[in-house]
Amino acid sequence: MDLIKCTLALMLCLSLVVLPALGASNVPGDSNGDKIVSADEVAAAEKLATEGKLSADDLQEIKHIHEKYPINITDSANRTVAIYKPVKRMIIQPTFEYEPVFILGAQDRLAAVTNTAQKCFFYMPGIKDKPAVGEYKEVDYEVVIENKPDIYILGSNKTIDDVESKLNPIGTTVIVMDLSSLDTFKDSFITLAKLMEKDDRAEEFLSWWESHLNDIKEKTDKIEPKRKVYNDYSNELPWSTGARTSGIDDAITLAGGFNIARNLDKLYYAQVDPEWVLQQNPEVIVIPAFHDYEPSGAYLTGYQLENGDNAREFIENASQWDEWRQMEAVKNGRVYVLDGDTGFTSCKAVIAAAYMAKWFYSEQFKDLDPEAIHKEYFEKWLGVPYKGVWAYPQAR
Repeated sequence: MDLIKCTLALMLCLSLVVLPALGASNVPGDSNGDKIVSADEVAAAEKLATEGKLSADDLQEIKHIHEKYPINITDSANRTVAIYKPVKRMIIQPTFEYEPVFILGAQDRLAAVTNTAQKCFFYMPGIKDKPAVGEYKEVDYEVVIENKPDIYILGSNKTIDDVESKLNPIGTTVIVMDLSSLDTFKDSFITLAKLMEKDDRAEEFLSWWESHLNDIKEKTDKIEPKRKVYNDYSNELPWSTGARTSGIDDAITLAGGFNIARNLDKLYYAQVDPEWVLQQNPEVIVIPAFHDYEPSGAYLTGYQLENGDNAREFIENASQWDEWRQMEAVKNGRVYVLDGDTGFTSCKAVIAAAYMAKWFYSEQFKDLDPEAIHKEYFEKWLGVPYKGVWAYPQAR
C-alpha cells in the first residue's frame, strides 16, 4: 500500500513538473520557451498522452500548432507580426471591425466587446452577453486585461505604443487592422481570416462582395459627368463631412458620385462652413445618420425601426433650413438618409453604393435592388434576420 501511495505521489509530482513546462511560453506543447512546437515536443506530448497525463484534445491541439504555426502576418501598420498559436480570445476596439468577425463565423472568439459595439450591433447573436470594456474611445484596459485576450485589434497605429505597453506584459499581441477603407479592406479581411483560420469563408464572402461591387462599378465608370454629392455628418456648425479615405467617400465614388469634400486637404473627415457648401452647390445630399444625428435623439435609421417616418420628417425640416434651401439638391428633392454604419464600413460599401447608385442614376440602375443585396448580407453572411430602416426614401 505504501509503495502504491509513493508511486501515485511521484506521478503527481511529475505531472506538475511536466505540464507547466509544456505551456511555459503560453504555447501548448512548447517546452523550451521558443514558442514553436517541434517534432520532438510533439513526440514528448504523445508519450504523455499514452501515459494518460495529457488528454486527446490537448494532444490534437499541440499537433495542430506544430503543423500550422507560427504564422506571420503584415498588419495595417506595415509590421510583421508572428502568431504562435490559434487565436481563441480576442478583443476588437474599432466598431466597424465587428461585422467582419461575424461574417467569418468567428464571433465565439470575442472574449469581450466594447459598449459601443453592443449598442450598434445589439441584434447580433451573443454580443450583449459578452463582458464590456468601455466605449471604443474610452477603453478600460483593466477590464481588457481581466479578459486575457490572445490578440487585441486596433484600427490605426496612433495609440499602438501605449496599448502595447499595457498588454504585451500579459502576453497579448496587439495588431493594427484597417477594415474601414475600400483600398485596404480586402487585404485586411484576408489577414483577419488567416488569424481565425477561416480562409474558405473569406473567399466565399469576397466572391459575393466583389461580384456586386463590379456590377455597380462597370456602369458608374462610364457615367460622365458625375453627380456632385455632399455628405453631412453633423447638423451643427461647423458642418462635418466625410472626406477622402472615409468609408462614405468610397461608397459615393463607387456609386458614380463626386464627393465635393474629396479634394479638400483632409483625410477621413473635414469641417466645412455652409457658404463653402453652397458655393459647391451639390446636386445630391446624403445624410449618413448615426443615432445622435437628429437633435431630439430620435433614430432616423436602424434595426429597431418599422418605418421611415423619422427620416422623412427630418428631411422635410432640413430642407427648410436657410443654409440648405438654396442648394440644387434641396430644390430638386434629392436629399437622402443612409444609415451611418452602412455608409461607413467597407464590408458594406457595396450595400451603401447600391442604394446611392439607385438614387443618383435611377435609369441606369432600374434593375438594381439594393434592399435584396442588403437582405442577403444580413441573412447569409451575418446570420441575422433582415429588418429595420436603413435608407430613406427606399431606392425603388
